[in-house]
Amino acid sequence: MTALRIDALPFPLERFGPEGGWTYEDGALTGTAGPKQDRFVPPGGDALEPASDAPRLLGAAPEGDFQLIARVKVGFDAAFDAGVLYLHVGEREWAKLCLELSPERPTVCTVVTRGQSDDVNSAEVEGDSCWLRISRTGGAFAFHASADGERWTFVRVFTLGTEEERAAARVGFLVQSPTGEGCTASFDRISFRPTAPGDLRDGS
Repeated sequence: MTALRIDALPFPLERFGPEGGWTYEDGALTGTAGPKQDRFVPPGGDALEPASDAPRLLGAAPEGDFQLIARVKVGFDAAFDAGVLYLHVGEREWAKLCLELSPERPTVCTVVTRGQSDDVNSAEVEGDSCWLRISRTGGAFAFHASADGERWTFVRVFTLGTEEERAAARVGFLVQSPTGEGCTASFDRISFRPTAPGDLRDGS
């Protein structure tokens, strides 16, 4: 299937998982999850249980530090519907930064999967949109959220995989609807910076 190119990104995006109907028009990337589609490995379950799956659009990030930024808008309908910035370093080593209906209020949520997934809620969000940012800083990754794309709130810092896996990380976008009949999310104001934030906790 033909890769999708976005002007702001220095790498093409490839489709993974179920069909997401991805389109890119007028600066906005849009994708749709089908009924009960998610990307999660329940903690405490069978370690060999396959991960559930949701539509993803991912590209290989260049070497070194970076920031992937987008304003995410979600057509919320059912609990845990979400638009997601997604990081992939291995089949069971991946992470999600979500704008999610969790379960009744739009909330910034994170999932880090190391064999099995954890699940953490951050701040509630007013309305149906929020800016999200994934960064690679040295051997770690960081998640931030923002109401305006200018001042950023620190959400989480973590590492995944081996040094080689981290260097070959794929980043991009995901849409999910774990309990619902489908969800559409759009991502605009997309940008990519070949640097890490100057300080993870000072709002920059």
